[in-house]
Amino acid sequence: MNTTQESNSIDTRLTELEIKASFAEDLIDKLDQIITRQQDQIDRLTREVHFLRQQSPEEGPVPQRNPRDELPPHY
Repeated sequence: MNTTQESNSIDTRLTELEIKASFAEDLIDKLDQIITRQQDQIDRLTREVHFLRQQSPEEGPVPQRNPRDELPPHY
């Protein structure tokens, strides 16, 4: 292989590697955005659960229920 062919081969391989690196970098950026959105959603849901727990009364012992109370009204 002469120097020109070898140089073209190296240039081609380098170009292919640069293209792959560019796609990988783009994918990493997209995944980072997804992770950021998911973390924001987790944070919002955590705050909502905390808020809902503060709103609900403290649960004491579970009262005994009569199974007849659970029947639909048409029975």
